[in-house]
Amino acid sequence: MAVKQWILAARPKTLPAAFVPVVTGTVLAWKSQEFKWVPALVCLLFALLVQIGTNYANDYFDYIKGTDREDRLGPKRAVASGWVSARSMFYATVIVLFLAFLIGSVLIIYGGWLVLAIGIASIFFSYGYTGGPFPLAYRGLGDAFVFVFFGIIAVSFTFYVQAKAFFPEVFLAGGIIGFLAVNILVVNNYRDRDTDSLSGKKTTVVLFGEKFGQYFYLFNGNMAAILCLFFLWKGWIYAALLPQVTWITHIYLWRRICVIHSGSALNPILGKTALQLIFFAVLLNIGILLS
Repeated sequence: MAVKQWILAARPKTLPAAFVPVVTGTVLAWKSQEFKWVPALVCLLFALLVQIGTNYANDYFDYIKGTDREDRLGPKRAVASGWVSARSMFYATVIVLFLAFLIGSVLIIYGGWLVLAIGIASIFFSYGYTGGPFPLAYRGLGDAFVFVFFGIIAVSFTFYVQAKAFFPEVFLAGGIIGFLAVNILVVNNYRDRDTDSLSGKKTTVVLFGEKFGQYFYLFNGNMAAILCLFFLWKGWIYAALLPQVTWITHIYLWRRICVIHSGSALNPILGKTALQLIFFAVLLNIGILLS
């Protein structure tokens, strides 16, 4: 399998969900004058490897479970497309997650054994997202996994290993990023709702219907913007107001989802939703630094 195809299998469009919360946690550490570049870099590498490992596991298990059908609407999957054998993808998943564990173990120096427990949980659930006896993505729990691990935990523990403390505004930022990260998954599940239903993959969109998927996307983006207003409690005016600019692009993307409705034409919306996460985070982080 060519390097390019391994990169495609890692699903680059989803990677903002990994690096954005680390950057946000680091900006908060800088704001608190607690920035440390080594743990910040380790957190970034750990988050990226966990995200890639999750994507590789998803590629493997969706193929094994028969979810990646011939009528799949999303981007091609490595195993289903014959780029690589299922066994090779399984080994790649294990190797990537093991590397994440090794690299993440460095953070014990900065955050103690609590960080080790969180790291193990992150790796365990990244594998259990589509694998194991109770795959989260097949039980309508994928959104909760993303919100917790790529939102609250990623932001708060990136801050913690630098500042050795937790503060309410850090958890608030984690929730904001979590809502936006979930929307990347919502677009994916909304597009695949029919094939997922046929394959027995019970995402929240499959469980509650396409209208739910549309308004869930709208709700997540709205909640992220609304929660920013709580930074006014800290006197962080720019952090509260700058991200409100993203209402324009968020409503535009939501309307496009509703208009397109179904099919592979939704694929570009996935990438644009990831860009929306970056756009929002840039404004939020600038606002934090200026406040």
